Amino acid sequence: MTPHPVVELTSEASWNLIEDRFTPYGKETLAKLVYFLQDEILPSVKLAHAQIPKDPVQRWKTVVPVIEELKVKARKLGLWNLFLSKTHYPEHGVPLTNVEYAVMAEILGRGGHMASEAVNCSAPDTGNMEVIARYGSPEQQKKWLIPLLNGEIRSAFAMTERFVSSSDARNIKTSIKREGDEIVINGHKWWISGAGDPRTKLHLVMGKSDPDNENVYQQQSVVIVPSDAPGVKIIRPMEVFGYDDAPEGHCEVIYDNVRVPVSNLVLGWGRGFEIIQGRLGPGRIHHCMRSIGAASRALDLMIERVTDPTRKTFGKFLYQHGTVVAEIARSRAEIESARLLVLSAALQIDKKRAKGALKEIGIAKFVVPAMACGVVDRAMQAYGAEGLSQDQELASMYAQLRTLRLADVHIQQVGQRELKRGPGLHKRSAELKQKENTVLTKL
Repeated sequence: MTPHPVVELTSEASWNLIEDRFTPYGKETLAKLVYFLQDEILPSVKLAHAQIPKDPVQRWKTVVPVIEELKVKARKLGLWNLFLSKTHYPEHGVPLTNVEYAVMAEILGRGGHMASEAVNCSAPDTGNMEVIARYGSPEQQKKWLIPLLNGEIRSAFAMTERFVSSSDARNIKTSIKREGDEIVINGHKWWISGAGDPRTKLHLVMGKSDPDNENVYQQQSVVIVPSDAPGVKIIRPMEVFGYDDAPEGHCEVIYDNVRVPVSNLVLGWGRGFEIIQGRLGPGRIHHCMRSIGAASRALDLMIERVTDPTRKTFGKFLYQHGTVVAEIARSRAEIESARLLVLSAALQIDKKRAKGALKEIGIAKFVVPAMACGVVDRAMQAYGAEGLSQDQELASMYAQLRTLRLADVHIQQVGQRELKRGPGLHKRSAELKQKENTVLTKL
């Protein structure tokens, strides 16, 4: 039997483990996505980069033509909004599970950010669409969700703040106040994904609406802010190791006395934490799976390099050095292990939604980015100085993955959750001790 085409890009062992969890529709969609990646997306990557102007002003006004062409092809193939499961979003979703999409996200990870954008599955739009689909009013869904689902507009997600340790969202200081029929927003955000894109029409902004509330998890609210609202000021794009990710970018943004209608409030006052927890769960699994795809791509590049017959050091081909072989083996083992973690988390999300999969999501969030950075680092080492340059995609890949290691701080949460098992373990040990003593009396 001919193996499913995904085997070439993941592994036969992983596919055999999950194949029976794919519906016929899921398998057909996955196969189409593999061919679309190989035949359309990957051949267009260099052209896409070439179509972004070098000019520091014009690069932020550009809509990359080849990506728009890929979107038209993707829609015709039915490769569109694959992330939004009909199980959880029956009105707007597609008939795919999180497990099925997890594999698809890995495939997309091999093509960088443009691959996900080509099928309308790129951050921050995916998370923002899920927020509005799950929590938005009918009016909000009509005005914002439908154009996002159609790929007509893009969006930004504004949570992280400058001068604030906002890895703990309770520290957020942006003010969200009601004045009559309006909401007034004042705050200083940065690393706001999507804010630089000329197609971005809305920001989802999180801030404090009730700072004196005794429950610190009910002090925040989320509001929809049109990107062209008076007082929305894009200060500058942020760079990661020199990469600015134009045209979408990650920007520093000031909201200076911005006024929007009360109807732009999402879900309700004080529901901000509830919203972001619902948003960040599945979204970070998407990031994790794409990261595994990037790591797999880096390992492929490393193998190509070390098996290049023109490359010799100290009288040996690169692949003849024991350290190189060991690094390849270590990379493969880490990728396989990480994939199982993420598939486990995706399965739990399918069964219990994100809230019921916090442990699995948390573990994947801190394991996968570190793993992917390590694999890319080894690949760069195999390429030498070329691996650090613009002549290879590895440096850009590393910059993006290194950002993810800052975006999630779940290791403490997982550790604290494990420590809660302590009393139960002590109780079991005491019971075991008692049973041992009973057995010993028979001597």
